[in-house]
Amino acid sequence: MGDAEPEIKAFLRVRRAALDPAELGLPDGVVRRRVRGLRREEVAQLAGISVDYYTRIEQGRAPTVSDSVVDGLARALRLTPPEHTYLRNITLPGRHGRTLDAGPRPRVRPEVRLLLDAMDEAVPAFVFGPGGDILAWNLLGGRVSFDYAALPERERNSSLLVFLHPDAKALHPEWDKVADETVASLRAEVGRHPDSLRVCQVVHELLDRSEEFRQRWETQTVQERTSGTKRIRHPVVGDLEVTYEAFVLPSDPGQVLCTYAVRKGSPTAEALRALARAVPVG
Repeated sequence: MGDAEPEIKAFLRVRRAALDPAELGLPDGVVRRRVRGLRREEVAQLAGISVDYYTRIEQGRAPTVSDSVVDGLARALRLTPPEHTYLRNITLPGRHGRTLDAGPRPRVRPEVRLLLDAMDEAVPAFVFGPGGDILAWNLLGGRVSFDYAALPERERNSSLLVFLHPDAKALHPEWDKVADETVASLRAEVGRHPDSLRVCQVVHELLDRSEEFRQRWETQTVQERTSGTKRIRHPVVGDLEVTYEAFVLPSDPGQVLCTYAVRKGSPTAEALRALARAVPVG
């Protein structure tokens, strides 16, 4: 992940191939299109830059790319806000070529653990680190899905669990949606932290071990998962439906607090109460 060129080239090629020239009012031209999507010269025209400059950007050979050019490319390629941010990140100068040591897992501050414990019997909560590592969880967080305490530390990773755990598809009735979101979120993190060894380790392990991940990774989708809904098929209490919120911890770089909330009086609320009343883990 430390080399900018492959990321920029793959992302821009996929994004321009995804556009329909007819919808943008572009003619076929004298020479019939041999491939789908926009030509380089068309992207350059729409972005207001020269074809040569766009070519150098796509090939990762442009030393600097100004904010105005990134904004022009985002408009030309009809990028979503997360895709726009990702393009800005991977074209920033000085962000590549240096790999950071993963080192030990980040520690969760005692104050954050107190917050997790305060939500023990009402709100499942987790702290995630780089690449989706699960750094900490509270009582309900450890009971709504996988038994994290029983997993080796290196396997306590949300991305790895979605694609590699044998029970993942049984646990997630909307597994395809979860898988798509996981890949898109992981790519957004690559854009934010291109030199993070842990993020690179997770991506390369999944590329090596999961064909379903490889196929999704090649689509170059980007998405920030900050809120949404999730369905879980619990083996004991049945189907759960929760809304999740992700909160960046400003004092703890790379760490995110994630909570699950449910409607009062809903079947899921009753199921969570049943899980909270279960015999405590020793």
